[in-house]
Parts: sequence; structure tokens; C-alpha cells
Amino acid sequence: MSEETSRKIRSLNDTFRASLITPTPLGKLYATSGIAAHGTDFQIRAIEAVVAFSAFTDDIDPSQTHDMMRVVVDNIIVWAKIDFYDKADPDLGAEDPSDPSTTERVMTILLPSEY
Repeated sequence: MSEETSRKIRSLNDTFRASLITPTPLGKLYATSGIAAHGTDFQIRAIEAVVAFSAFTDDIDPSQTHDMMRVVVDNIIVWAKIDFYDKADPDLGAEDPSDPSTTERVMTILLPSEY
């Protein structure tokens, strides 16, 4: 992947992540049953932590596209992962995640044990 493509994807992912508090049509957000089991307040704190996350490192984000996050909420490790799907056929992965006209972003917030 070129540095320019990586930069575009990173920018779109950061914009999508920031939009989680006030949803926009950039994508969808899902929480797993493990996250839901901790209650609504925990889910809100987890989303807020993901939105505020900025500690991207090569071990968690080797592609430098900001599509994987690791946060700690109430002493519980929480992962957030952005996947890319084709808007025309959501059963397919996005052909070009740097093109928002054809790509839908889907973030899943989960516990590491659910991966």
C-alpha cells in the first residue's frame, strides 16, 4: 500500500472514529455481547475512550491506517477494530478502503477474548 493510500485511509478512519459520538453516515458501530454485558455506562466510556485514543504504535497499527485500537476502561482491556466493506455488496471486503464512495467502515468494539 502506498503512503498516500495509507494516509487517506488513516484520515478517513480518524474522521469515522471522531464521528462515533455524533453519528454520521461514514460507517457503523457494533459492540459485542462481552462489551454489552458490562452495561450501558461501560459501553459509553468505551466509545469515548476509542474516540480519544491517539497512542497508535507499530505493534497495534503496523499499516499506519488507525484501524485497530487498544484502550483500558475500568481496568478492562477493550479492542476496537475497523473493517472495510463494499457499499454495493456488504458481503465483500472493500476493494479500495481509501474511497469513501464505495467503502463502508464498520467498527467493532470487543473484548480480546472475543477475537
